Parts: sequence; C-alpha cells; structure tokens
Amino acid sequence: MLHEPPLAGIRVLDIATFVAAPFCGTVLSDFGAEVIKIERPGSGDPLRRFGTPSECGDTYVWLSEARNKKSVTLDLRSAQGAALFRELVRQSDVVLENFRPGTLEKWGLGFEALREINPKLVMLRISAYGQDGPLRDKPGFARIAHGFSGLAYLAGEAGRQPVMPGSTSLADYISGLWGALGVLLALRHADATGHGQVVDIGLYESVFRLLDEMATVFAKTGFVRERLGADTVNVVPHSHYQTADGKWVALACSSDKMFERLAQAMQRPELATDPRYAAMAGRLERREEVNGMVADWIGSMPLETALAECERYDVPCGPIYSIADIFADPQYRARGNIAEVSSRAGPIAVPSAMPKMSRTPPQFKHAGVALGAHTDEILTSLAGATAAALAALRSDGVI
Repeated sequence: MLHEPPLAGIRVLDIATFVAAPFCGTVLSDFGAEVIKIERPGSGDPLRRFGTPSECGDTYVWLSEARNKKSVTLDLRSAQGAALFRELVRQSDVVLENFRPGTLEKWGLGFEALREINPKLVMLRISAYGQDGPLRDKPGFARIAHGFSGLAYLAGEAGRQPVMPGSTSLADYISGLWGALGVLLALRHADATGHGQVVDIGLYESVFRLLDEMATVFAKTGFVRERLGADTVNVVPHSHYQTADGKWVALACSSDKMFERLAQAMQRPELATDPRYAAMAGRLERREEVNGMVADWIGSMPLETALAECERYDVPCGPIYSIADIFADPQYRARGNIAEVSSRAGPIAVPSAMPKMSRTPPQFKHAGVALGAHTDEILTSLAGATAAALAALRSDGVI
C-alpha cells in the first residue's frame, strides 16, 4: 500500500538556474513537494538551451531535470515582480537560489528581508565558493569546482594532464543532494522552533567532503596523493583491465583474502603465499608488476569469460559500461533505473528518481514543462492576481 508522499504540503520556490540548486528542487519534487520554478520572462532558465535540443525546443536535460516542477515567469528585478515574489514567499516553505552572493540582497530579496515576511523560511544558497571567504564573489561552474576541490588533480594518468572526472557536472549534482539534505534538516528545525535558516553550500566543498582520507593524511604526514590513472592509492590490484575482445572490467581486491581468491582464479595459488604478494604492503611496492599479472590474465579472455571466472571465485569484478550497455543490461531493467515517460518532445527515457522507498516511493508526474506554463495559475491562486492584472504585468514585461 502506497502512502501520501513524505513532502506533500511543502512548497518550494526555485529561482535558481542550471543544475546545482535546481537539482535539490528536483529531488524534493520527486517525493511530493510542490516546486514552483520561477524563471526570467522571455528566456527562462538557461538550462532550457544547454545540451542536446529536443523537438519541443527545450533540451533533453531540461525535460529530465525539471521534472514535476511548475513554471512561472517573473522578473524579480522589477518592483512589481519583487512584490509578487514576496507574496509567494509568504505562502511557501523553501527558496532555492544560486546567484552570486549579495545579488538577492541588491534586489531587496535577501534572507533577512524575506524572513521578516516568513520567519520559518528555509533558503538554500549554492554558489561557487559559499557565502563568505575571500573568493565568495567569484563565479564558478562544476568544472572549476572539480579543480578547486582537489578531485580533478587526482583524475588522469601519472604525470599527465588532469582530466575532467567523467565529463559530467558532478559537483552540481552532489551540491543539489547536499542541499536537499540541508533543506530537510532545516525544515525539521523550523517545525520544532518556528525559525527558518540559510543552508549555505559552495560547489567545491560538496566534492571536497567526499575525498576520503586525503585531508587527514596530508595534515598528519604531508603526503600528497598524485594521479594514478585507474588505480587506487592504498590497494593493489584495484584497477581497470582490458579483455581479449576489447572490453574493460573494473576489478577490486580490497583485502589479502580477496587477493587469495584472485590468485586461485588465475590458477596461480602460490601468489597468495609468496611473501612478495601475500600482504597488501608488498603488492603496493610492486604495483606495476601485480597489475601486469592481472592484466595478462584478464586480457587472455573475452569479457563474459572474465566476469564468469571472477564470479566463480568470488572476486569483485564488473563491466565498464557505456550508456548503450546500460540500456541493454537486465539489472537496470529489473530495478527500473530508467523510466520511459511522456513529454512535449514525445516519449523519452530518463533516470529514475532515487532513493527507492517501500512505502513512499518517488513519483514522476511530468517532464519539464514549457516556459511560464503555470504563471497564471500560480499568480491567481497564491498572489490574487486578476485577469486584468496579469495582462498588465505581461505588457510591462514583469511576467
């Protein structure tokens, strides 16, 4: 039996652009929050034009990531637009923004001004470097955050150019997830105390927080982790290896016991008792040699055989997939990881919402809508605008 979505009754005003803060809104909308996307009249969120265009004019990333949201056009920089926004804030729970620090304050719409209207208001503020510090005013995108956080320094071959980890906006999406967590914590606090608060996130720190032991080890020992290609700093073998048919696998032996099983799979059980390889420390000293042995073994078999042999001996190993491989894989189908949905561009496939929940699962209502699709509805129902007022606002370019 399904129950009411856990965030039903929560109203979110998403005035952000691109991915980071808006992705927080996407996550909240998946679980029942009413998310009202407020966009600039005429042009809308630049994400509508970023990426691969669809038949409806908006890009596919917009259709996917603006799922479940309502769209209202409103010029927040105008006096009339700001007044309407304040009225929406009065009746909402959360505001999501990712302007440069101080921008909303210049418009008279900063947190201090808005909480006078709504003391329980929660405001998520995502920017390149956060709301304070010497770099607070600098712009930034995910690529810059990957570099500043230390992640890009680790990506690539030893002694070669740092590369973009995965060629995706990782920092944006992770910041959106941290933002969703922060918003939920702040809402719980507001319910208990009657006081809202700011959730302040810098793109770079969302990634920096995930870099395992790097900061602790450097502070203690001065060790600077360098690029290792596909390898892992403290574990061998723990890398990517090519199969005889040109495919790739990821293999992870994170303990001596796992290496013992790998040695058996390789039909070289003596490696597990050889003092040069039996313990992790020895394998780390002989990283290239150990990787070479594993590469020769994996390279002697096609992909399916390599996977089967690893499974036979309980060695953690999996294929390295392209998106085409993902669409053909039965595990993805069994878990429903890809949803086939309707949109203004016709049927499309989108990543399913996360996480799965047994009683209150995420819900897909609709793909990203047209610019301003809900302007009249929202301004009439929440701000009391009349038909004549809406016509005047359009004439003035406010909506």
